[in-house]
Amino acid sequence: MPKPTYRDPNRPVDERVEDLLSRMTLEEKAGQLFHSMLTMRPDGGLAEEGPFLRYGTTELVTGRHLTHFNLLGQGGAREMAEWANRLQELAAGTRLGIPVTLSTDPRHAFTDNPGASFDAGDFSAWPEPLGLAAIGDAGLVERFADTVRREYLAVGFRVALHPQIDLATEPRWSRQSGTFGSSAEVASELVRAYVRGLQGERLGTDSVAAMVKHFPGGGPQKDGEDPHFPHGKEQVYPGGMREYHLRPFAAAIEAGCSQVMPYYGQPVGTDWEEVGFGFNRGVLTGLLRERLGFTGIVCTDWGLLTDADIMGEPHAARAWGVEHLTVAERAAKALHAGADQFGGEQCPEVIVELVRSGRVPEERIDDSVRRLLREKFVLGLFENPYVDPAAAEETVGASEFRTLGEAAQRRAVILLTNRALLPLRGRPNLYVQGVSAQAAAAYGNVVGDPAEADVALLRLRTPYEQRPGAFESFFHSGSLAFPENELKEILRLVDTVPTLVCVNLERPAVLPEIAARAAALMADFGASDTAVLDVAFGRARAEGRLPFELPRSMAAVAAARPDVPDDTEDPVFRCGHGLTL
Repeated sequence: MPKPTYRDPNRPVDERVEDLLSRMTLEEKAGQLFHSMLTMRPDGGLAEEGPFLRYGTTELVTGRHLTHFNLLGQGGAREMAEWANRLQELAAGTRLGIPVTLSTDPRHAFTDNPGASFDAGDFSAWPEPLGLAAIGDAGLVERFADTVRREYLAVGFRVALHPQIDLATEPRWSRQSGTFGSSAEVASELVRAYVRGLQGERLGTDSVAAMVKHFPGGGPQKDGEDPHFPHGKEQVYPGGMREYHLRPFAAAIEAGCSQVMPYYGQPVGTDWEEVGFGFNRGVLTGLLRERLGFTGIVCTDWGLLTDADIMGEPHAARAWGVEHLTVAERAAKALHAGADQFGGEQCPEVIVELVRSGRVPEERIDDSVRRLLREKFVLGLFENPYVDPAAAEETVGASEFRTLGEAAQRRAVILLTNRALLPLRGRPNLYVQGVSAQAAAAYGNVVGDPAEADVALLRLRTPYEQRPGAFESFFHSGSLAFPENELKEILRLVDTVPTLVCVNLERPAVLPEIAARAAALMADFGASDTAVLDVAFGRARAEGRLPFELPRSMAAVAAARPDVPDDTEDPVFRCGHGLTL
């Protein structure tokens, strides 16, 4: 018996898609429209229960017909690869044997937020995207993305839920560390390189598909709050800079990005409908499809349809502007808007009922399923869904990749001020806070009292306001200024001994007093203690330039327009500032 057309790699992709689509039941089609979370057991086994799982892995694949998943959490490279193979074996045993497309949030830096990214773990560790922007080298960004591609392929990831090409125009917003800063020009140049590194010149069997986010540009959030949460749902443009935020997306589409994720935000005070972008036809069809010419997959951000329990807490669906609609009505509105797939949801029965009740034509479902199946064929998943666990162990975190990442950590450091302190010489007596004494001991004599030190080294993180709730606690929002008691202690130290202060800028910290009184001030975007010490002692060169301005006060932040880049009055340091030794 001849094999079906969709199983024949010699047939054109479009023929294979149409053949497979013609064989699918409505339930199987509906399953393709969901891109949901999975976890893995520590030994690489399939998880059938867990904190983020409404249904077990077997039910999702064999009962609910899902074939698109993002992996939450971490594990060893071998275990991840073995898990991916077990998942593909499960999918291969279904009626049509449609392979799974696996995705992941970023895994190559220092931020650990289950709603946004994971720290590097076994993968090579690089600075956050803000740090890549601080370096400003498109060639390096392409090498970074190619490294991500090679490490992802080794464990079975075929879609990157990144790059994040929002613009960091609201200093309080919690998601800035994943961006390329406030400049549309910089973000546009770097996203082209990023997409090339992940996908190659065109999407193919050696590619990782890039899902750029968050269309049409997160960043201009009212009061800097995040639209994962109801109090952050409003997106505003008082400066009239809507087009500015679109530029990186136009560049990503020109570069051939395979997928786009719209944001949760609900635009307020514009000519767009005041509903979240995942439900917004004027944005997804009128702007993304028709004006910008995007023909790939549109996958909504996670959790737009149903309420969910996250980390033991109830969270409402992020259905901003359509909270009053039923789950089915929300799904129909998103499909009408132009979405192909629902991130983080697991309710294909809703789609089946919409079609059977006549509210959504099956032809509309077929349009999205075609796009989703086509990417599977182009990525080669029907021919080669499995990975080699032994090769995964060798590839993930390989010395070549770690060396590249460690060099980038050093290059991304920014020297903001230097009052003849740096570079440090010899083996001084060092007093350290926020720095491993063991790491510092390789550079000087570590002492326990600032009065005995020649130099103090203090590493700080950008301040934020503690928020209630386990999930929201990962989103660092609110004030950027150091609390009064903490600032007093910092200034007491810098007034006691010549002090090098290094601040991790996940957001633009307000630090005028520290800048004025520290003997030297540096910024990092994810760097090991050794990387910071190498720069301090002149063993590596800090090349970074600020990817956004550093405001002088919270009053200046509050007065600035959220959609306008670098809009605070009299900043301590302007965007682009950076010294060289």
